[in-house]
Amino acid sequence: MSTEQRVLAGRYRVDQLIGHGGMAKVYRGYDLTLGRDVAIKVLDPELARDTAFRTRFRLEAQAASRMSHPSIVRVFDAGEDDSAAQPVPYIVMELVEGTLLKAIIADGPVPAADAVRYVDGILEALEYSHKAGVIHRDIKPGNVMVTPKGQVKVMDFGIARAVSDSSSTVAETTQIIGTAAYFSPEQAKGEPVDARTDLYSTGVVLYELLTGRQPFRGDSPVAVAYQHVSETPVPPTEVNELSPGALDPIVLRALAKDPYQRYPDAVSFRSALDTAFGGKAPSKKQIGALTSELYGPSPRAAQETARTLRQLSSDTTMTRTQSGPPVAWIWAGVALLAVLLASVLFWVVTVQGPSVESSSRTIPDLVDVSSERAQEALEELDLVATLVVEPSSDIAEGNVTRTDPEADTTVAQGAEVTVYVSSGAEMVTVPRLVTMSQTDAEKSLKDAGLQLGTIRQVNDKDQAAGFVLEASEEEGAEVAPGTTVDLVVASGSVTLRDLTGFTLDAATEELETLGLSAVPTADTSCSAVDPATVTSMSLAPGDVPVHSTVELRYCSGE
Repeated sequence: MSTEQRVLAGRYRVDQLIGHGGMAKVYRGYDLTLGRDVAIKVLDPELARDTAFRTRFRLEAQAASRMSHPSIVRVFDAGEDDSAAQPVPYIVMELVEGTLLKAIIADGPVPAADAVRYVDGILEALEYSHKAGVIHRDIKPGNVMVTPKGQVKVMDFGIARAVSDSSSTVAETTQIIGTAAYFSPEQAKGEPVDARTDLYSTGVVLYELLTGRQPFRGDSPVAVAYQHVSETPVPPTEVNELSPGALDPIVLRALAKDPYQRYPDAVSFRSALDTAFGGKAPSKKQIGALTSELYGPSPRAAQETARTLRQLSSDTTMTRTQSGPPVAWIWAGVALLAVLLASVLFWVVTVQGPSVESSSRTIPDLVDVSSERAQEALEELDLVATLVVEPSSDIAEGNVTRTDPEADTTVAQGAEVTVYVSSGAEMVTVPRLVTMSQTDAEKSLKDAGLQLGTIRQVNDKDQAAGFVLEASEEEGAEVAPGTTVDLVVASGSVTLRDLTGFTLDAATEELETLGLSAVPTADTSCSAVDPATVTSMSLAPGDVPVHSTVELRYCSGE
């Protein structure tokens, strides 16, 4: 894109280039309407050729624009640059001065306190976005900015989803989003993703902050993606001995291959970080046990076991001391085994029957219960809770709207229960109303799911009757569905005073102030006076149509 002074959508001036990546270029810009500096991200023209991508990009940018949080770079607007042969999507964002986390890591491992602070900021942003139902999908140091005051800002929410939903292969997605070093295993396999994907990528960022390198490296993105799926990461302390041992289990859990073995949400991840950073470092044995739980037995240990079995099977020094047991002993052993099996079966059916039944669980009624309390209740029943955020106008934000399976359903111990959590009423955007006709404004409000309130008519010399002058809600504001919007509409009239007795010049000036046209008319039937004075008007005092013509009669006779 040219660096010439150009304006997008008649509003955003594009200034100098300040950054670029594999999928977009970022320019410093200026909002001519609101008079503020902004950042303008212009997408790669290659992506813009896909109509489905442009549609998805617009929708995701709109979803991201609804999020307002100190740790998230705000998205102000999105559109398409139609000046080129092919429309190119762009987004207008908050301009943040600072340093990319990628540049900070490039200098090597950072102090553990700073690493925890940076990751805490990322998790704070994810906690908010996940509650809003937005998954980032591309958490990496290149998408995290640290301001001069040390505040963490996460950017590019929604863009990764727009890209991945328009890409059919992992290779295409990697080419667009960037390095595969921060992929979760489910992303690398092309499987559906949820909020725990962002937690995995955050774990990779924490690993890199503590060690100065990523947990998996390879000659190609495909090789790295394979390692994410199949290989066990080395604990950070084995790469950087200065890294606190207490953070090893935190990192390894965040990097679990199975999403269900990771932290269930950003809140749990942040809590674990806060607890572990000030605690006692775990032993190597504890780290090994955790690694085995999350990733299965060590391949090296499995190889040693197989080698031992082969040696035992080929050992010729272990010789028999007798040819075999007598036949009678064999039959006696078979009979004894049959009796034991029958006894065990009888004991299980009669004595242990209630214990077998106790492994089933009944899902409690969790509607309108806080999500934290719902998770605790399910954990007490040995059930696995998976949180899904959805809008609700009836249930308060953060409380449970429903569960799947429903309440009073009997399930097996350890079963997964989907807990739907309210994000509050789904907000709607106030459309443009000012300067529209009253009829069109009423239709726009109805289409947006808003209610028309009172209509107040006022005189305005410049506006025709029935056009909207003001609205009680500002254009572009996010409000709850069904919000009442009051309108101020032009009456199409102005109030004319009685100008009889005014000098002709003063009366003419008064009419011009009201937007009316003065036509001086001489009356020869009466004697002229100096200065000329209005004796009568063609329109009676009161409300008259805007832009009307008024005859001002004055005496001009001898």
